[in-house]
Amino acid sequence: MNLEMVMAELESLGKERTKKIYMSGGAREPLFGVATGAMKPIFKKTKINQELAEQLYATGNYDAMYFAGIIADPKAMTAADFERWIDGAYFYMLSDYVVAVTLAEADIAQEVADKWIQSGDELRMSAGWSCYCWLLGNRPDAEFSAPKLARMLETAKHTIHDAPERTKYAMNQFIYTVAVSYVPLHELAVETAHAAGPVEVKKGEKKQTFLRASETIQKAVEKGQIGFKRKHVRC
Repeated sequence: MNLEMVMAELESLGKERTKKIYMSGGAREPLFGVATGAMKPIFKKTKINQELAEQLYATGNYDAMYFAGIIADPKAMTAADFERWIDGAYFYMLSDYVVAVTLAEADIAQEVADKWIQSGDELRMSAGWSCYCWLLGNRPDAEFSAPKLARMLETAKHTIHDAPERTKYAMNQFIYTVAVSYVPLHELAVETAHAAGPVEVKKGEKKQTFLRASETIQKAVEKGQIGFKRKHVRC
């Protein structure tokens, strides 16, 4: 399949209701409103195809950019490629669920994520923290440095309340993920969650809510989920 064929299939799968949901979450035109599950039949035709993924991502169409993440070859992408992708990620669904997910399957994942976490840019920071969540939830504990993750927990504890809004979500998820998926630091992550306390985030101009990592961790403990690892990062 070529670019035109994929775009035509994506357009045919678009639903106005789904489009409105995506736009309410931050997506913008152009987009068709394709449910992610509906993309699987197209993947069976394209398989992994980095060249096509690059073409799709460059369209700026949200659905095409999302599908690009599904068919990309992360190990073929360089740090410069990921920088280009994060530059095009204009809202969190792209930064955290396309770019960060794709990066999590690359050998340079931690190197790039570390740089983004230090960037000061909201969506880069969010993608960096999110990438660690995807990594921790999939890769063996032995692939990580416990002292490094402990330092990251310390950073999260002291900076999460002053972080940009989307970064707060990713940092909160990082604390939760360490507690659930990285057994060596479970207790430290629990302590970090309690020390950080409820984290206020704004939804829209007037709405606000609170993230409570300690409560979600406790629910995971009660369900026997500690040590959870998923088989695949990407669907």
